[in-house]
Amino acid sequence: PVGTIVHTGDFKLDPTPVDGQTTDTDFLRQLGDEGVRLLLADSTNVERPGHTLSERCVGETFRQILPGCRGRVIVATFSSNIHRIQQVFDAAFSSNRKVLVNGRSMIANIAVARRLGCLAVRDSQLVDLQTFNGLPPREALLLTTGSQGEPLSTLTRMAAGDHKQLAIEPGDTVILSSKFIPGNEKAIYSLINQLYRRGAEVHYETTSEIHVSGHAAQDELQTLHCWIRPRTFVPVHGEYRHLVKHAHLARQSCPDCETIVLGNGQSLTLDTETAQYGPEFETGRIFVDGRGVGDLTGVELRDRRHLAHHGVVNVILAVNQKTGSLLYGPEIFSRGFITEETGGTLLQEAETAVRAVLAEHSLARITDWDELRVEVRKALRRLFNKKLDRRPLILPIILTL
Repeated sequence: PVGTIVHTGDFKLDPTPVDGQTTDTDFLRQLGDEGVRLLLADSTNVERPGHTLSERCVGETFRQILPGCRGRVIVATFSSNIHRIQQVFDAAFSSNRKVLVNGRSMIANIAVARRLGCLAVRDSQLVDLQTFNGLPPREALLLTTGSQGEPLSTLTRMAAGDHKQLAIEPGDTVILSSKFIPGNEKAIYSLINQLYRRGAEVHYETTSEIHVSGHAAQDELQTLHCWIRPRTFVPVHGEYRHLVKHAHLARQSCPDCETIVLGNGQSLTLDTETAQYGPEFETGRIFVDGRGVGDLTGVELRDRRHLAHHGVVNVILAVNQKTGSLLYGPEIFSRGFITEETGGTLLQEAETAVRAVLAEHSLARITDWDELRVEVRKALRRLFNKKLDRRPLILPIILTL
């Protein structure tokens, strides 16, 4: 073996964790004393100075909010955050509220956590849907997922009025107890606006302390580096700027530590003496389509996107290749563009435009039918752009007999 490798995963140094199990600092110091060949550490909050707040701060906020709520309380959070879920149940118990757990992942994770003794929940606290809907509003709390505005989540459907069994009522309080993941802001704020339209009061990370990060800030990262003192450090879990800044922070804490920043797909070759860049591997999105994995091309995706936005127009005609006479068509029909009911006149104009293109060519002398398809496509594109300012996918199908 080349030595000890330490990978932190997502971490922070919480002095007052919900379950009372603090970080084993003696063990980490011992690892550093014995020598660590490589440290890979969480970089997400490297831009934040100081120390990440304790998870218990969220529980205190819950206990402040719930007693003043005159209606039902709906709490949305990540189903993997068992400590957060514990604090929801604790606050519900102290405010005499029964809890309905909703969402497959939430139900499954709570069941596993209770079975392992990681979550203390009284059976009397839990109710089913029918009982929940019959409770006085001041005695009801719904615990669910959907804090990121996921379109099919229970909370989003409740906000839109699309849920058959649960609804947002005026006076309800909704708590989004999670971070706004970058890229989800539009969906989340749309959800919040819909909740307010239905008369709910909404608490989220920019208005209340209903979320604290699970990632270490600068002071905690420096403490970790001083404990571990690795020979080589590789920052992980963050955008590239986070990795670079974490490498800089590590050099400040441990001047003798070698730092290596790896991009996505870049490997590291490690032995007892050296650490260096290894071969690169292809990374990124892999599209799954039915039973096909990774076989979708950029052209196919572009065509699907075009179809989704603009629709498709098919032009079918048959030509006697010897005489040049038109045997069938042109027949024009569309999907996702216009219908005969709404655009019958335009389809007639499109047929006229195609006939005009055919009239300009001696069909009996054509050797390159692809050229004729291009001309038909151009003529229809000009027509549709002029009339509707739209650009459907145009597929001329010319049968030669």
